[in-house]
Amino acid sequence: MPDRPDLAALIGSRICHDLISPIGAIGNGLELLMMDGSYSGPEMALISESVTNASARIRFFRVAYGVAGPDQRLGRGEVASILSDLTRGGRLRIDWQSAQDLPRADVKVVFLLIQCLENAMAYGGTIEVTVSDGRWIITGRHSKLKIDPTLWEILVNPVARPEVTPGQVQFPLAAEEIARQQHRLSASLAETEIRLSF
Repeated sequence: MPDRPDLAALIGSRICHDLISPIGAIGNGLELLMMDGSYSGPEMALISESVTNASARIRFFRVAYGVAGPDQRLGRGEVASILSDLTRGGRLRIDWQSAQDLPRADVKVVFLLIQCLENAMAYGGTIEVTVSDGRWIITGRHSKLKIDPTLWEILVNPVARPEVTPGQVQFPLAAEEIARQQHRLSASLAETEIRLSF
């Protein structure tokens, strides 16, 4: 019997695909208005910043929540561009260290885990991503982390089923994707550091 399709990933891909074009068109329209010189000021800057942020989010979600085929690849430059746009002006910094050519399925898991870390890093901090000999290590650091142990249990315990809010959906989705790819996640939670590896 063939594997059932990943409906959540298909929905994620569809939504991102349908939104990326109009957001890009709004960004292009703003650029033209600003080049014309007729429109300027803090309002235009705010709109431009919001469009850039929305575009970065959609690009990030497209990888994190979309379909990732076994043969699909992502370049390090594209990943760095997404993360740079995503964190611009924020309190969170992401230091991504990897080879140039990456399996999209691995990046999907890492992006979901980054969102898990964001949940604990409301005050900002640094996320470091490294890969060596096929093993990914994602580390989040800040002097003040907000850790909910029941959420992190989802990632390492297949039978854990706590209720989650829409803002926490990345935890069960990450756990499902890790299981789908037959990885095993290790998680170490400390007062100022969370270290994840698979």
